[in-house]
Amino acid sequence: MSTKKPFTFWLWLYQLYKWPVFLPLMLVNSIINATFAALFSIIISPRAGSFWGMLWAKITCWITPVRVKVHGSENVTNGQSYVIVANHQTGFDIFLLYAHLGIDFKWVMKKELRKLPFIGYASEKVGHIFIDRSSPRAAIDSLEEAKRKLADGSSIVMFPEGTRSGQKEMRPFKRGAFKLALELELPILPVTIVNSWQIKRRGFLNIVPGRAALVIHRPIITCDYSEDMSGLMKVTREKIESGNKIEYSR
Repeated sequence: MSTKKPFTFWLWLYQLYKWPVFLPLMLVNSIINATFAALFSIIISPRAGSFWGMLWAKITCWITPVRVKVHGSENVTNGQSYVIVANHQTGFDIFLLYAHLGIDFKWVMKKELRKLPFIGYASEKVGHIFIDRSSPRAAIDSLEEAKRKLADGSSIVMFPEGTRSGQKEMRPFKRGAFKLALELELPILPVTIVNSWQIKRRGFLNIVPGRAALVIHRPIITCDYSEDMSGLMKVTREKIESGNKIEYSR
């Protein structure tokens, strides 16, 4: 059961900032950075395009505003590819990870996001992976594409819950991320997203300022679980759940 999120008087005041200030800034931020991301991906490389995606996310956190604390950055090895596995509370998770994880990675995102103006096209050019969850065959093809992207030295982010929980508690895990990590013999990097569910609430653009955190755990060596996918899923879930002990309040 999730904790109730009260709509207090100061949140009413925040609406005076959100609609006339935040929304126009967010539109300009998205259009400019998506355009540069696509251009740099085409002219230079997808990795160069990713810089603009990270900048887009950082600016979004600044103008919301959301203060983010990162724990465990020392657990990341430069140049190592990972299957990054994180809990998925809300749509704001994208900004938190992109802005503050500090790793070049590709997203696995639902195909409907390809239709977003500017952002969808830029995401395709940067190399993010669109998955058709309605078709098992298409989902398999998307994982094959993910393998090719990982072969280039990038990492990949996957949300094993499959959809947003909208709360602190996690939904059951699906097997796709773990199957991919085992097949490619890549370490899993568990990441806990803390407090995103308090920042993005139910409803269109129902965003409020606040504090959040990323907890980057020690990588899990998947070869230790080559015959035990259930064990791999269990230990990954336990690591991610342990990060939720960090609490933030406004």
